[in-house]
Amino acid sequence: MLVYDAKSPAPRCLRMFLLEKHLLLPAATVEVFAGENRQPAFLAINPAGQTPALRCDDGTTLGEAVAIAEYLEELHPSPALVGSNPAERAQTRQWWRRVELNITEFIHNAYHYAEGLPRFESRIPVVPGAADDLKRVAQDRLAWLDTMFGTGPWLCGERFTAADIWLYVWLDFAQSVKQPFDHTLAHIGPWFERVAARPSAAASRRLINADG
Repeated sequence: MLVYDAKSPAPRCLRMFLLEKHLLLPAATVEVFAGENRQPAFLAINPAGQTPALRCDDGTTLGEAVAIAEYLEELHPSPALVGSNPAERAQTRQWWRRVELNITEFIHNAYHYAEGLPRFESRIPVVPGAADDLKRVAQDRLAWLDTMFGTGPWLCGERFTAADIWLYVWLDFAQSVKQPFDHTLAHIGPWFERVAARPSAAASRRLINADG
């Protein structure tokens, strides 16, 4: 296998997932800020031009960080970050979807349309006038998520899962691009600090090949 890694939130989600799984996979760095992911060589690997990607042992390539994480969970079920049984997997996917559809996609597009505009306006359709509204929706939905947080330390109660990883990485990214979240939220505020204290949180900032 080979991971196509990059300095971007979705690849960081996968890096943190791999760290929590104690999986060491070889990687190649894609320089997304230089537009390498939009060049023919990478498009031949992943036509979507997105990172991360995973070249599987059979020579096929998977795109989309969530799909890659699910695939690796199937191959390496322990420690479980999606779930050990159908009920656990369904619960994780429920929170994972809530996080992606209601929060991270709005953070992502708001960045494309505002702080990231100089980088993306020549690559994808952008709507700068929508950026502030998208940021507002992301914050509103995060407050909504906070109201559903249970009594456990993590989104799935006592189980730390991929859903926690995805929300944490994207909120950490958001803070770096002028989209800070309300740390006084009763549940999400302390939850964020708990995730940040995990060794994988800091380690995931480094590219897979960063240490040689």
